[in-house]
Amino acid sequence: MAEYAGRITQAHQAARESGLDGWLLYDFRHSNPILWEITGSRLHSTRRLFLWLPARGEPVLLAHQVDAAHFASWGVPVRPYRGREDLLRQVRDILAGVARVAMEYSPLGALPTLSWVDGGTLEMVRSHGVEVASSAPLVQAALGRLTGWELASHRYAAEKLGLIVQDAFAWIGEKVRDGMDEYAVCAFIRERFRQERLWTDEGPIVAVNEHSGDPHYVPSPQGSSPIRPGDWVLIDLWARQEDGIFGDITWTAYVGNQAPEEHRRVFQVVTVARDMALDFIRQAVQGGRFPQGWEVDRVARDYIRAAGYGDAFTHRLGHSLGSVVHGYGANLDSFETQDVRELAPGTAFTIEPGIYLPRFGVRSEIDVYLRESGPEVTSPVQREVVTIRVR
Repeated sequence: MAEYAGRITQAHQAARESGLDGWLLYDFRHSNPILWEITGSRLHSTRRLFLWLPARGEPVLLAHQVDAAHFASWGVPVRPYRGREDLLRQVRDILAGVARVAMEYSPLGALPTLSWVDGGTLEMVRSHGVEVASSAPLVQAALGRLTGWELASHRYAAEKLGLIVQDAFAWIGEKVRDGMDEYAVCAFIRERFRQERLWTDEGPIVAVNEHSGDPHYVPSPQGSSPIRPGDWVLIDLWARQEDGIFGDITWTAYVGNQAPEEHRRVFQVVTVARDMALDFIRQAVQGGRFPQGWEVDRVARDYIRAAGYGDAFTHRLGHSLGSVVHGYGANLDSFETQDVRELAPGTAFTIEPGIYLPRFGVRSEIDVYLRESGPEVTSPVQREVVTIRVR
């Protein structure tokens, strides 16, 4: 099989192994991030594109003649089309004799991260007598499985994040009596990212007291809460090397000698749920199967519900990790979606249960790489509440 730019070769192999007749990737003005992740580019594109990866035969790209020259670097034969009628004819030609294809479509919108093709385009493909299946398993195979270098880059990021979060807690202890706030800690962490040659598109989250009860609170320069002795602090930070794979962790701390009993009790529930989910994956793999994402979420969620905090766990258990922090592999989710994809060996993901109450919140997030033999935790694991000593 020919080698193409980006991950096109890997995607083509996934199409060959899918049991379908091929994978039809569609894009209009960068409307489908999956196509651009697979090609490894962000080329200028103004008209509709169809990248056809057949189960038998070689890939082909349909591109408007005004854009066609932009795609030579992909190494895929380009068939330029002139106008609407020409495009429809060429789509009909490549789908001749085809019964089932994968597209970035999710039945009933069940997986929004894999639902990028508009309804009209689906109608057009189906008008040729073609059944459209979700490309979700193919996307995981093409984009979720890490290469050796990518795994090394993920390990590097996760290790550095563990050091940086500890540095941030220590810095709070040194500076808290002088006056500081959440946004100042964010600036400290971003500077440490720069020193370690890590990159992120946003964040980190530094959330004090009631702000930690908001899972996606982000401090701003104005209105950021001060940090004082007796405060509860949650830090969620994510970053990667250039062209690498993200690490993503969340830790919590108390500014003082010992956190209040309620905070410690909630922390215990969260971390037990985290570890139960990890053990469930390990036992499933040892038993000869890779569990589906929703199953893992349910294990942690049921435990948190039994502990009396079910209504306070308001997000999925974990997400895939890739070159974007919320990657394209299976998520651990029976809450926001019902992710029926199996966790695949060679992929990375987070486990991050949380309980969010009016006065404070707790989340404990670890990174996991799944091997054929079972899960491997790639990030530091928080076992007890960090106590920040005020100096």
